[in-house]
Amino acid sequence: MVSKLFGFLILLSVAFPAFAAEVAGVKLEDKDRVANSELALNGAGLRKRAFFQVYAIGLYLPEKKTAAAEAVAATGPKRVAIHMLRDVDAGQFTDALMDGMKDNHSEADMKALEPRVKQLAAIMAEMKEANKGMRITLDWLPAAGTQVTVDGKATGLPIAGEDFYRALLRVWLGDNPVQADLKKALLGDKP
Repeated sequence: MVSKLFGFLILLSVAFPAFAAEVAGVKLEDKDRVANSELALNGAGLRKRAFFQVYAIGLYLPEKKTAAAEAVAATGPKRVAIHMLRDVDAGQFTDALMDGMKDNHSEADMKALEPRVKQLAAIMAEMKEANKGMRITLDWLPAAGTQVTVDGKATGLPIAGEDFYRALLRVWLGDNPVQADLKKALLGDKP
């Protein structure tokens, strides 16, 4: 009897993915694969704007980091997984990302990033709207650059430069994050 129960429990653990976090009803898996590398969910949280829930977000890294600077500087593939909880115009979504970048970079840094910021804006413009239920990932692929995917489909060409990906991460993990409690959540700090 005990061996049957043990076998059933093993079957359950193989048959269903392990979820490490649930944010506003969105289940985030404890592991994900990017560029043939297994990444661990570093942390997950909820982006709010006023009293609206905008998106659930998970940060995946090769190994867990609790310090923002270490997470931003981590080498190897990385993923930011955004699960939309409401419809947002692609322009508004892009503007929010750009504002977060500006809040965490000097004017000179932003000038250097400008052509790639425009490339990201063009990719997002093709999307027209980030709809409720949509999954947007921002992946760092060391051999290619920052790849945007929408519901698992690559959108646009990869954006060159790890400095650009690190600039994106600073939107949530920088000295002036878009939301302080979200930064803590992405670094694994549970409320």
